[in-house]
Amino acid sequence: MSLLIPRSSFTSEAEKLAGNPTVTVKDLHDKMLNSVNVKRSMPPNAWLWLLIENCQNQDDIHLLFDVLQNLRRFRLSNLRIHDNFNCNLCQQVAKTCVRVGAIDSGKKALWKHNVHGLTPSVASAHHLMSYALEHKNSELMEEVMQLLKTNDLPLQPGTADLVFRICHDTDKWDLLAKYSKKFSKAGVKLRKTTFDVWMEFAAKRGDTESLWKVDKQRSETYSQHTLSTAFSCAKGFLLESKPEEAAAVIQIICQAYPDEKKSAISTEFEKLVNEWPVDVIKHQTDEDKKALAASLKSVIPSMVNTLLSSGLKVSVDLDELNKNEALLS
Repeated sequence: MSLLIPRSSFTSEAEKLAGNPTVTVKDLHDKMLNSVNVKRSMPPNAWLWLLIENCQNQDDIHLLFDVLQNLRRFRLSNLRIHDNFNCNLCQQVAKTCVRVGAIDSGKKALWKHNVHGLTPSVASAHHLMSYALEHKNSELMEEVMQLLKTNDLPLQPGTADLVFRICHDTDKWDLLAKYSKKFSKAGVKLRKTTFDVWMEFAAKRGDTESLWKVDKQRSETYSQHTLSTAFSCAKGFLLESKPEEAAAVIQIICQAYPDEKKSAISTEFEKLVNEWPVDVIKHQTDEDKKALAASLKSVIPSMVNTLLSSGLKVSVDLDELNKNEALLS
């Protein structure tokens, strides 16, 4: 009778989870539960990997987690294995949840105390963060950051890179400032790409005070500018009406840049002339917009002329600057 009770409970649980899963996943789920609950033997690992591979929707994920819980129970009670599943499997589970859009299920992979035998990791969290980045979902990012803290998972450079990108893409400067302090306190060494995003965001907001603070922090780790941080500094000088200083920064990075990558410089110039004025003016108060527009309309051509006088070949269409609606308003 004691053997029959759990079997009946497993059956009723499977019926609850039935939903509308794909045929392959349902078949594998039933075979694996039959193996552990009826035959009392561990099913082949290949079945579990095949089930994960074939998950297509939330109902499939429900069955996957039901299998994991049953496997964990069997490993503990019959095989006396107390360890969780290996990290590779757990990361794949989180990745699969993200792939099918089962985000709430994916969050379960970050709990250190769970009934599914999952081992939480920062790599699993990054799968959820990547989803948040793709969908510009800062709320999900904050949830994942809280889960990392709650479950004692260490912050890493890759975490910062994703967080800063999400804050940039959702225009959440205050949120970025909040998390930058957390990463600094945790002693995380930020990547060059993270400083790229951070400084670009500061320049886009017209916040020169923050821009120079971040650049000082960058210089303590990296002695040389990237193309992106150099142009962000140039924008900072333009905001301060210092076109010669802006030209000097750009000239140094252009001389150091390899010929095969010169097209990237042209792209940055186009963004500076066509996109950045719109962004930075948008972030100003109504009373400051007109003055900044007039200033940029003057200092950007001045910077370009300084670069041309120095012998640097600059491919910039200043006519586009004059047509820029942000500068005409």
